Amino acid sequence: MNNFTDVWSALDWDDISLRINSKTSRDVEQALSRNKISREDFMALISPAAQPYLEPMAQRAQQLTRQRFGNTVNFFAPLYLSNLCANECTYCGFSMSNKIKRKTLDEDEIRRECEALNALGFKHLLLVTGEHKGKVGMDYFRRHFPAIRSHFDSLMIEVQPLQQEEYAELKTLGLDGVLVYQETYHAPTYALHHLRGQKQDFFWRLETPDRLGRAGIDKIGLGALFGLSGNWRTDSYMVAEHLLYLQQTYWQSRYSVAFPRLRPCTGGIEPASLLEENQLVQLICAFRMLAPDVELSLSTRESPYFRDHVIPLAINTVSAGSKTQPGGYADDHPELEQFSPHDNRSPQHVANALTRAGLQPVWKDWDSFLGRVSQENVAGWQTSKLSGMQIP
Repeated sequence: MNNFTDVWSALDWDDISLRINSKTSRDVEQALSRNKISREDFMALISPAAQPYLEPMAQRAQQLTRQRFGNTVNFFAPLYLSNLCANECTYCGFSMSNKIKRKTLDEDEIRRECEALNALGFKHLLLVTGEHKGKVGMDYFRRHFPAIRSHFDSLMIEVQPLQQEEYAELKTLGLDGVLVYQETYHAPTYALHHLRGQKQDFFWRLETPDRLGRAGIDKIGLGALFGLSGNWRTDSYMVAEHLLYLQQTYWQSRYSVAFPRLRPCTGGIEPASLLEENQLVQLICAFRMLAPDVELSLSTRESPYFRDHVIPLAINTVSAGSKTQPGGYADDHPELEQFSPHDNRSPQHVANALTRAGLQPVWKDWDSFLGRVSQENVAGWQTSKLSGMQIP
């Protein structure tokens, strides 16, 4: 059975890196002139040569975002069910060798977390666990999914990769989407950072979106952890190849792309490559031009200032008020957290900031009930000038 491994095997990391770095200002200008960009155009837009073109990239990305999504920005919250993990990963606070308190929420604790999130206004939920299939595997999900789903209008998960039939079963229990980040598409670097546990299996993780597509999951989320490999641009291009392959192969599913950067955590590492804020803006805008209809998400890993200025450009889904530890909403225990969020504002504070920017926070997305409609006639949006952000 064909899967993305076949595509990945034909992609040469070093060759892609050289091609990206060889792009010129003329290549960037040609990419900006096109209504639909190619893979080569995407390389140009994420290349060093594109950095002086950040303003026209931002204008184009914002225009496309307003055409496809209007002024709306969807809100969701992560709910951490457990920090138990059977993997040892160098960059994660939940890594099995880290000496932290371990906790898995029981039925009563889950109910209190759901009630706390409902009180904050959330209707869309992302369930997160460490990767421990013995304690937080399918039996745990079967036991708690129905009750959790009764509190929310959509349910996504970010847990250990599962079998195709397990995803199909969870879909019958109310699962709408799955986020599975490859962390890095550079296999030697991947091996350096995944020391024990099933997450050592690069290809089992790489082929997870294929299993999701075959299981008919509605939304599939992709991404790389920027800073893990020594070349964020090449990892970004690999994410783009993965996205394009999935869109063509499993066209019934919707897709999202996130842009996590390494954040401080217990036992954490220093980034191997720095993705600066202006480069992150460049990357987000390039993805919007490559995939105008894809959901682009920005988490609380980023600062309030950065989020307030970049969300109006090309982002249409955000988390807010995130707690990255089990029980964090009803009972705050920061010593258990996976990483330290940068934007610690309340969800309402974030929503108010977006409203002042002319955007419409959406707490409940009715698409699954009413069908997806074009928003291309929604009133236009005046391009942000990225006030105060240093743009080369």
